[in-house]
Amino acid sequence: MGNTRELTKDNFDSTVSSGVTLVDFWAEWCGPCRMMTPAIEELAAEYDGKATIAKVNVDNESDLAAKFNVSSIPTILIIKDGEVAQQFVGVTSKPDLAAAIESALG
Repeated sequence: MGNTRELTKDNFDSTVSSGVTLVDFWAEWCGPCRMMTPAIEELAAEYDGKATIAKVNVDNESDLAAKFNVSSIPTILIIKDGEVAQQFVGVTSKPDLAAAIESALG
């Protein structure tokens, strides 16, 4: 997973409580999720030290998925200081995600 961080119910709140975090809700069996992996990995490298890029496996963390009403994957949230700033559902372009991170970074 390179520079991405795996989030669980145990570390989710502490990870997203401050700063900007991209959270990718995904699953191993999800083809569109696998299509997103290279872009997510590239963003993790490009925003290292500026934003946290993280993944939540919905099969392992169904409570987190339910908390954010994730009914389709991939769902990607941009969270700033613990609050959802933007949400993307389905395959999303890397430039769109980068723009959302930049917007949240201000």
